[in-house]
Amino acid sequence: MASLWVGNRGTVRDYPGFSPSADAEAIRKAIRGIGTDEKTLISILTERSSAQRQLIVKEYQTAHGKELKDDLKGDLSGHFEHLMVALVTPPAVFDAKQLKKSMKGTGTNEDALIEILTTRTSRQMKEISQAYYTVYKKSLGDDISSETSGDFRKALLTLADGRRDESLKVDEQLAVKDAQILYNAGENRWGTDEDKFTEILCLRSFPQLKRTFDEYRNISHKDIEDSIKGELSGHFEDLLLAIVHCARNTPAFLAERLHQALKGAGTDEFTLNRIMVSRSEIDLLDIRAEFKKRCGYSLYSAIQSDTSGDYGTALLKLCGGDD
Repeated sequence: MASLWVGNRGTVRDYPGFSPSADAEAIRKAIRGIGTDEKTLISILTERSSAQRQLIVKEYQTAHGKELKDDLKGDLSGHFEHLMVALVTPPAVFDAKQLKKSMKGTGTNEDALIEILTTRTSRQMKEISQAYYTVYKKSLGDDISSETSGDFRKALLTLADGRRDESLKVDEQLAVKDAQILYNAGENRWGTDEDKFTEILCLRSFPQLKRTFDEYRNISHKDIEDSIKGELSGHFEDLLLAIVHCARNTPAFLAERLHQALKGAGTDEFTLNRIMVSRSEIDLLDIRAEFKKRCGYSLYSAIQSDTSGDYGTALLKLCGGDD
């Protein structure tokens, strides 16, 4: 069965002639020597698929009685360490940890919560919720509930439940009906019925939503985005706009997030690492194309001018090429 985390538009693929024991040995040598051999670490961890990296992790543990991630943490530092550890973490666990980080400490990183919960499929969300519980002994829903509030909380919980329809079939009549419900819940009344927006935008499949948005335009002579901006506010508005963008074009939504992470003073490595690692086997090629279309320069060149050292080298390997 194909992994939920593998698409056919990724930059990272299974490495041919893969030997987990040879890789585990080479990594051990790279870490054990005097000074770390970062080149070897980069070439192995960025050129193996996530499934292959998990086999290396197992092999490493068996051969050396130690967790590879602990040895990496002990030997590396900074953004490079975070990136290498992310690469050896199973995807669902990686997302669970990113969600936890987004909710830890003072203030919640709403953008990261929104990005993860809107771009993962229902099946991925179910895996992430399981991983979250395994790692933290608390349910993802409970943490979301205690860190957020109001309509924003309700919508996040609906997404975290992983109940979005995944079918690719579009029901024309439902699209017309939903468009009318959205129109009646917002533009066509005093006040807004937020629950209707949450229900439709968090449960319908992306192809279905795209069709609904076309119908919405016919009924209201407005784009759904404009109505959401006019009717709603705060993080709830941000979340619904993110869903609309993902339904229309997920790679374009993520390209925009990368653009934000790489522009201006300072790089947002938290976002950069997450998208590069989590999409490298799914749709990073499409994200790269959208980035180029949006910015006029390649993602590769943006990473090159914004990062440096082993960290930059590893990210460029994941990026896979210059457009």
